[in-house]
Amino acid sequence: MPIKVFYNKSCKICKAEINHYKKLCRNNIEWIDITNNLTAQKMTSKPYEELLKKIHIISDNKLVSGADAFLIIWKNIPRYKFLYKIFKKPFFFQVLKNIYRIAAYILFIKNKKLLK
Repeated sequence: MPIKVFYNKSCKICKAEINHYKKLCRNNIEWIDITNNLTAQKMTSKPYEELLKKIHIISDNKLVSGADAFLIIWKNIPRYKFLYKIFKKPFFFQVLKNIYRIAAYILFIKNKKLLK
């Protein structure tokens, strides 16, 4: 079963990064835009605001978000498997989580207008 990645296509940075990944991955990842997408909210059991705050994925029937989600994405894209191997180590994962938390907050503030 493919991994389902829920991302904000209306965010220019998010869209650029996901489009890059799309070019590199096999058909083992399904990319789902969360922008005003009630189906995405039902699939994740997350309100729209939560989906805007960070990336979410469903893998092995489990919902994962934030930095943890990127580990799974990188693990499934051959070119980025090296990032998975580096950032799965506890020290580097903590660094990734902190950087992601800051970046996600900035992008959420920038895209908060989508809640109106």
